[in-house]
Amino acid sequence: MKLNFKILFVTIMVSFYSYSQEGIPVYSDYLSDNYYLIHPSMAGAANCAKIRLTARKQWFGEDEAPSLQTLSFNGRIGEKSGGGIIVFNDKNGYHSQKGVKLTYAHHIMFSRSELDLNQLSFGISGGLIQSQLDETSFGGTFDPIIFGTIQNDSYFNVDVGASYNYLNFYAHATVQGLIETRRKLYTDYEIDNLRKFLLSTGYVFGKKESITWEPSILFQLFDQTKEKSIDLNLKAYKNMDFGSVWAALSYRRSFDVTRYNAGSETQDQKLQYITPIVGVNYKKFMFAYTYSKVTGDVKFDTGGYHQITLGINLFCTKERYDCECPAIN
Repeated sequence: MKLNFKILFVTIMVSFYSYSQEGIPVYSDYLSDNYYLIHPSMAGAANCAKIRLTARKQWFGEDEAPSLQTLSFNGRIGEKSGGGIIVFNDKNGYHSQKGVKLTYAHHIMFSRSELDLNQLSFGISGGLIQSQLDETSFGGTFDPIIFGTIQNDSYFNVDVGASYNYLNFYAHATVQGLIETRRKLYTDYEIDNLRKFLLSTGYVFGKKESITWEPSILFQLFDQTKEKSIDLNLKAYKNMDFGSVWAALSYRRSFDVTRYNAGSETQDQKLQYITPIVGVNYKKFMFAYTYSKVTGDVKFDTGGYHQITLGINLFCTKERYDCECPAIN
């Protein structure tokens, strides 16, 4: 059978940044006021409890295309602690994973008053994840590693992280998949090191009476493969009588090169995403739409990835911090 190099190239590139990693894939969800989804130290860091629901669909019109749904809740527990829970469902063709994470965070305030923000946070999440491989439709000749049934395997893992929020500045560091774990779902092809490092930082410029700007970055490093990527982000906020409207633009680029055949030549390409996001905060409710587009000469199709985020803020404190810090206020 002749191998389609373009399909193979895109499959490898996309699978690395989505389903080859275990747990919740890191897309651009965090830019929709959802840093807790990737940083456990942000559980209860804000002055409101937050519920966030996301639904993501890739490649409309393609059978068994990747999809992801997450539901998260996090809030303050007392004066110095926070807690949260995340449940998710992640599916890609014959492969899927479901999971739940429980989080505890501890917050240390260095502020001289309740209106100044100077907070150092530490968080830890314990997660139970079930991976599934549906082989019921596999046919053909006999293969000793194919059972023709739905195979399941579950495992436990831990995420740890720290955050620092000082007025308009913030920084986060997280280690996901801290524990080396061995599953048996894919036999000898699996690795036991699923560890990933996340570093992010940003700053908010401007005054609330006008448009405020928030540039930020997110760096990812996979421990086992040493593959790296970076997100360059810019968000803009405009306060309104009912809340605020905002928009963001994210650019993700891999540091690693994949080679593919283009006729008689061999060319290099790096994974690149362009992701615009629009959102509105109406009183205690929020809505955001995210669209991601892969750029480059080799693409699976001409479509993009669509995501909807819905949220509500609960149990908000009366006093807001005296800073332009949307993720906290």
